[in-house]
Amino acid sequence: MSSARRDSIAFTILVSVLVGVGALVMLLVLALSGAPRTLMLATLLAAVPVVPLVGCYLWLDRYEPEPRRLLFLGLLWGAFVATFSALVLSGIGGFITGGSSFASLVVVAPVVEELTKGSFLLLLLWWRRAELDGILDGIVYAGMVGIGFAFTENILYLAAAYNGTDGVGPGGTEALAGTFIVRCLVSPFAHPLFTTFTGIGVGIAVTSRSGAVRFLAPVGGYAAAVLAHALWNGSTVTASFIGVYVVLMLPALVALIGLAAWARTRERGMLTAALGDAAQRGLIPATDIGWLVDLGARRASRKYAKQHGGKQGERAMRDYQQAAIELGFLHHRYLRGTAPTDFVGRGQDYVARIGAVRPAIAFPGQVVPTR
Repeated sequence: MSSARRDSIAFTILVSVLVGVGALVMLLVLALSGAPRTLMLATLLAAVPVVPLVGCYLWLDRYEPEPRRLLFLGLLWGAFVATFSALVLSGIGGFITGGSSFASLVVVAPVVEELTKGSFLLLLLWWRRAELDGILDGIVYAGMVGIGFAFTENILYLAAAYNGTDGVGPGGTEALAGTFIVRCLVSPFAHPLFTTFTGIGVGIAVTSRSGAVRFLAPVGGYAAAVLAHALWNGSTVTASFIGVYVVLMLPALVALIGLAAWARTRERGMLTAALGDAAQRGLIPATDIGWLVDLGARRASRKYAKQHGGKQGERAMRDYQQAAIELGFLHHRYLRGTAPTDFVGRGQDYVARIGAVRPAIAFPGQVVPTR
């Protein structure tokens, strides 16, 4: 069994076990947080921003879609493992700081929560590095973890607001509505945004040839995540919420959206160059590159394949596109000198998949092969 295969199995087993344990604990915590009807209402309200946020990250992840299983594991990690670990570590941190609510909110919570969320990205970097091709992948995985964490945390906050156990007011529907507006409508992106800094650091580490950068980038990303989280938490208790939201959070969100959009646009140019070099080496036909690097052309190709070959033809086109794009990302890392250790085996696998399916497909305007 190859080293990459062993790492993949180890990662899956470890994360699955931790998710299972975290789920049991957090479901117990949730069950003790309020009556069943209260929890059901809190869960429904907490779920409101989840689908739109996940949709945004999936939209970013279109050139080389990450394995859905890994993205789902990221959501589960955030929802159960990170929240459970944060509760335990925050309790320890609160004991160390003497129980100061301000210190717990502004120091302990950011340090602990960003550590528990970011640990999923570090596990990916350690055991599933091949799934990370750059900054955009780091942003996507970080977003998924942050969304999962915010979902569970929002259930707890919404239930506490309704029950009047949040220390803010007497509870009831008015308190529930206020918490829902602030956490689920005004700032649903907060946790994904914080963790995105760690994701960017991990993405930089993957693409760097410098050992120092590979170490310092994730550390710097984590430090930025903690700082942003601390400023945000501090604003909620110092009457500066609106100022921090307008001056810090919105500009940071806009900047990260711009970075993500730039990274996605950059991927097209990078894939064009990498696949061009691969074509010169005889790995793929050069005439296919335009149909692979343009998202509109890829959709048109799948539609054409389905019209002429049914679902089987569409599946063959998807397989070809996926293998060719994966080859492009891998070849780019080879050209940069940052290829993974299993580069040769993975490259041979992609080339074999391309060779097996290419004779059976045709792009728009080409003659459809007879079967």
